[in-house]
Amino acid sequence: MVTRHARADYGLRAPDGPLVAQEHLPPVRPIESLAHGGRVARFAAAFGWRALVIPVLAVVTFVTLLDVVSPEPAPASSAFKAAPSSLEPTPSTPLEPTPTAPAEGEAAPTVSPPVVAPVPFVERGSGQLIVVAGSSPVYGNGPLQRFIVEVEDGINVAGIGFAAAVEGTLADPRSWGAGGEMSFQRVDGGDYDFRVSLVSPLNVESFCPGVGTGGYTSCRYGERAVINLARWETAVPDYEGDVATYRHYVVNHEVGHALDNGHVPCPGPGELAPVMQQQTLSLDGCARNGWPYPNG
Repeated sequence: MVTRHARADYGLRAPDGPLVAQEHLPPVRPIESLAHGGRVARFAAAFGWRALVIPVLAVVTFVTLLDVVSPEPAPASSAFKAAPSSLEPTPSTPLEPTPTAPAEGEAAPTVSPPVVAPVPFVERGSGQLIVVAGSSPVYGNGPLQRFIVEVEDGINVAGIGFAAAVEGTLADPRSWGAGGEMSFQRVDGGDYDFRVSLVSPLNVESFCPGVGTGGYTSCRYGERAVINLARWETAVPDYEGDVATYRHYVVNHEVGHALDNGHVPCPGPGELAPVMQQQTLSLDGCARNGWPYPNG
């Protein structure tokens, strides 16, 4: 039978009494075999179960200190992280990364690539033509040809500036009025004989249906001489950057059609190209020329 005092020896609560603290337990009697087994045995005999706890705590403390003072392990190299996995799924559509620096190839090009200049004109305007207000004096002598100047809305060209350029070309003594053949006057309404319209390249064909401009050439359709904005701003390669002369040519050429003049070929290598030659497509060995009567 376990007595109340026997239960208290184990630090347990007796059924009817208070908890007996371990500090008041009677000393543990040394085991005979340990009492005569050397220092370790005597230490174990003296401290009982505490003899096992102390070395364990010492080991834990050492490991903790070692973990604190040890340097952080170096992260895995980026090369290892970037190694592709054969198990990763391939996207069904290509991704477009956002560049953060100039791209580098395996070798530099031997020739620098050409610099692409920004497009200096609007490729497609609104499609609505705006009549330039105002009128001009009569230029030249002879039968009067009245004309209206129009500029497509949304192409960022000042109508008054384009009208002045057209007037200046037709007023020149080398133009169609040379020698009193005819005179010209710009009007903005009423009676007129033809129109000169500046149109964006992608809308030219809509004003000259069936002509086949391809958005590149200018054209004439009925009473309207349509000037392609792209050609007005940049001319053509054969003109080698001489935009001013090309502008005289394209106005005189398309107005020439409105005046019932047809195409003519280059008369011979080195000669001036007739204004009714299709100089936009090729000079065919002729020299560029913007006037019907170059000598006035």
